[in-house]
Parts: sequence; C-alpha cells; structure tokens
Amino acid sequence: MSDLILRYEDGLSRCRWPGRDQLYIEYHDQEWGVPVTGDQEIFERISLEGFQAGLSWITILKRREGFRKAFKNFDINKVAKFTDAQVEKLLLDEGIIRNRAKIQSTIRNAKLVQELQKEGISISDLVWSFAPKRTLSPAKDFSWQATSPESDAMSRELRRLGFGFVGSTTMYALMQATGLVNDHAPGCFRRKELA
Repeated sequence: MSDLILRYEDGLSRCRWPGRDQLYIEYHDQEWGVPVTGDQEIFERISLEGFQAGLSWITILKRREGFRKAFKNFDINKVAKFTDAQVEKLLLDEGIIRNRAKIQSTIRNAKLVQELQKEGISISDLVWSFAPKRTLSPAKDFSWQATSPESDAMSRELRRLGFGFVGSTTMYALMQATGLVNDHAPGCFRRKELA
C-alpha cells in the first residue's frame, strides 16, 4: 500500500497521484471524491471528463476556469443554444481544449440533458443510480482501476441516450471525482473522512 500514498510536508498522508503540484493537492483534498449532485454540476463534470479523454486530469484542471467561462458556467440551457459560430469561436479559445468533436459533443449533451429534464429525468439522479452498493474497498483488496461494472453500465446507458465522450473509463473517472466511489487509497487522510 505504501506505493499508493505519499507523506507530504504538512505531515498528512495522501494518495500519491497529486504529486507535488499545489493545484492538484488542493483538488485532491477539497474536491476529489466529495459527493456532487445537481444537474448543472453533473453536466459540468460529464463535460470536463469528456474533454479529459486521452489527456491527463491536471491538463483539464488547469483550464477549468477557462472552460467555465467558455461554456457559460456550464448552464445547460445556454450551452444547448450554442451556434456553429460559437463553436468556431471556441476553437480559437486558448483557455480550453480546442477539439471540435468534444466541443460539439458538449453542446449535444446539453440538449440531451434538456430532453431528459422534459421527461422528468434528472441527469444527476440518472448518474447516481449507478453508484455501487459498497463504495469503500477493503484496504487489503484496494487497487485503482480504470472501469467497473457500474461504469460500464452507466456508459452503455448514456451512449444509448446519445451522449458522447462517455466511455466506461471516462465514466469511472466521473464516479471517482463526484463521490459515487471512494477511491482514496488506504492510508490517505481523505479516505476515512469521505467514508
């Protein structure tokens, strides 16, 4: 287990993955694994995880404020109305990842969230319906994984509904980030706090 955690200068033992990057450490300590609910909040996380596909999370985290500005704070109704001209403008925005397919997918996903809402379905409730029954792996069995049966199922359902950039690995990262699972390593001070 010692290869999964690191003792930091402040005396706390944390997951090893934030390394020494202060922004990453703050994200680990304050956000990663904290339960997130609400349609706008989950839409933002789905969008950012989609932009992360093929990249590291720190790349997205360092641009998160740029993404929030570019995508109107991930207001679902505003993003759903983005035009082709706005897509072209976003492709010039150095504050985000300038990937046409991911930008168009974010807009399409916003429209799909609207459709779900019209049917009385919350994207937040839908995502949380895939939370596993047991969210804390026993310490002796702990290992970081890329997917789970639940992320496979969530990915299948979201793709069936038409969502893009929602593969199982991306959805497992979403589950970790939004508290559906507690993947803080045994020995990390946040593991017990979020149990």
